[in-house]
Amino acid sequence: MRYLGLDLGTSTLGVAVSDRTNTIASPMRTLRFPREEYASVLTELKSIVVEKQITDFVLGYPKNLNNSEGYAALRSENFAKLLKNEFDLPIHYVDERLSTVEAEKILLSTDTSRQKRKKEIDSIAATLILETFLKRKEEER
Repeated sequence: MRYLGLDLGTSTLGVAVSDRTNTIASPMRTLRFPREEYASVLTELKSIVVEKQITDFVLGYPKNLNNSEGYAALRSENFAKLLKNEFDLPIHYVDERLSTVEAEKILLSTDTSRQKRKKEIDSIAATLILETFLKRKEEER
């Protein structure tokens, strides 16, 4: 099994990948697309899925701080439907509240420039989402 972590925004998709032992999550890249045109990233995702031999998706599920589900959660659900239709691979949701905030803190702590942070923040958030999932899987064993 090999997992692909995804952090969906309105015009970006952060992508991270697990190693073959599913113990380490690493940032890959950020895919950019026209605002809310999610289907436009499917071709590039297909290339990643084949190249990295992905068996499962781990998709961030952004709940509101009060645990309710808003527009962002609905956006993730709709994207999951696209993924399911295109790939027919299992999709695991991970509560991603504040993952982008945490990614920003990580990048700031490494003194990353504002321009570089903007390019990397989504893939770092995807890495945090995937790490959360991998830790949860490890604890279940």
